[in-house]
Amino acid sequence: MKQLIAYIQERIEVTEAELDLILSYFKYEKLKKGAQLNAGVGQTQKLYFVCQGCLRIFYINEAGQDTTRFFAFENQFATTLVSFIQGNSAEEYMQALEESDVYVIAHHHFYDLLEAVPQWEKFYRKYLEFAYINNTSRLFAMVTMDAATRYQDLLCQNPQIVQRLPNKIVASYLGVSQETLSRIKAK
Repeated sequence: MKQLIAYIQERIEVTEAELDLILSYFKYEKLKKGAQLNAGVGQTQKLYFVCQGCLRIFYINEAGQDTTRFFAFENQFATTLVSFIQGNSAEEYMQALEESDVYVIAHHHFYDLLEAVPQWEKFYRKYLEFAYINNTSRLFAMVTMDAATRYQDLLCQNPQIVQRLPNKIVASYLGVSQETLSRIKAK
């Protein structure tokens, strides 16, 4: 839990009592590799903090092909944000790509904290700002860069994606086929 405490304290100032309250809502879970975290209609929306491992958020199109939107590695939060905010079932999927140690807070507990801890609003705002910047950057890359440039940008910005994850998943993140990714890597 030290990682979660450090993450929170780096972003907001809270009293010892407020921190204890915040932490009381988080529950530890060990996730198996491949675990689906939000499969099923009516699934309780949760926010995950990754202590160890990797979570992926992705879409599946009508043809059954997936496109990855986001990876959460150590010391990052992940959720299917639109459904978390709206409190309804997700159009996105979340999966543990590695065996992962996480702390989880349910949607209703997260919103309870917004009422109980004034600084939690600031924490939430910072998380939303990060998500907005990340999503906008991803959209910009997909619209303005060719596949090779996106790959080079990924190597510079977040090399652990390429180092830790299978080509199929990296290709899904870059919006290319595995074959195209192999050709890019060969160059």
